[in-house]
Amino acid sequence: MTAPAPLSAPRAFEVVLEWVESRILAGQLHVGDLLPPERELARQLGVSRSAVREAVRTLAAQGVLRSSVGAGGAGGTAVTAVPSRALERFLRLHVALANFPVDDVIQARIALERLSARLATANARASDLAAMREALAAMDVAGIDKSAFNDADTAYHVAIAGAAGNRLVADMTVAIRESMRLPLLDAFRNVGEWDDLVDGLRAQHQAIYRAIEERDADRAEDLVEEHIRSAWHRLAPSFDRRWGTSEDSRPGTQI
Repeated sequence: MTAPAPLSAPRAFEVVLEWVESRILAGQLHVGDLLPPERELARQLGVSRSAVREAVRTLAAQGVLRSSVGAGGAGGTAVTAVPSRALERFLRLHVALANFPVDDVIQARIALERLSARLATANARASDLAAMREALAAMDVAGIDKSAFNDADTAYHVAIAGAAGNRLVADMTVAIRESMRLPLLDAFRNVGEWDDLVDGLRAQHQAIYRAIEERDADRAEDLVEEHIRSAWHRLAPSFDRRWGTSEDSRPGTQI
């Protein structure tokens, strides 16, 4: 009987990552808390100072840590709240790189945007509605090119997510929508009957806006889902080239 292969030991900087993560999750490190000095943390964990620096750089890029230099020992490496843009960037890149089946992405988008639309009917402020109207006006420009329309389309859905009043839902919604921005542009460039498609998208966007403005949560949810599904069915063939859609991940199977 063959013995199981031994588990590989974590690299030195991963030991530091795990130490920081475990203490944040256990509530032992909070926003604003300082990590031990580099030399002390290296000694405590039995790793090199370069491993500590590599881990700190990794977590700083993710928005978890912030390093500063101060006079008289006032500097150090502190735990910081993850900025929304850092979380969005992290999610957006992982959605784009993980090669998820398109239907998985679409289903997740439907669930998140239904919730965003519902929350927006309750929480949208005048400035949120103005941002939606601005995006709608941009999409209504006569003769708008496909790239500009796609940017305005993205801005519209981002505005709805921002109006939800729930930062986690908004960040996840924005990350998924923005991960699809370039694939959508590719699809727009290859779809036939562009004018007919744009007219339909404009009408759907306007209907969603009216439901949010009128605080009709059920209608807003349903209209958002109908909009995403119908657009996917029109654009699906053009997604194959970029997203690697499999045969069992086409319109009419799951979506």
